[in-house]
Amino acid sequence: MNTAVVTTKIDPQTKRLAMKTADELGIPLSVVIKAFLKQFIRTKAVSFSAEEEIPNDYLRDLMRQADKDLRTGKASPTFGNSKDAVAYLKKLGI
Repeated sequence: MNTAVVTTKIDPQTKRLAMKTADELGIPLSVVIKAFLKQFIRTKAVSFSAEEEIPNDYLRDLMRQADKDLRTGKASPTFGNSKDAVAYLKKLGI
């Protein structure tokens, strides 16, 4: 069977947890990655679910601060729709 090597950078904790999960399921991590890539090819889509993710303390603090900044007018600039955002960027020459 012909194979190719795919190299990717990932943070050590994600790799460790992925390897642990794959091991708990009794399958090599390479099989998980191969299955994901085949699904990606078949569906031409990547699915993410925010429902499954629980923000850590750092991210929760950032979200609280961003919400506070928005409420107190410290956000720069905000838009009610995408057309206004695009018009603003065009005005800046971006």
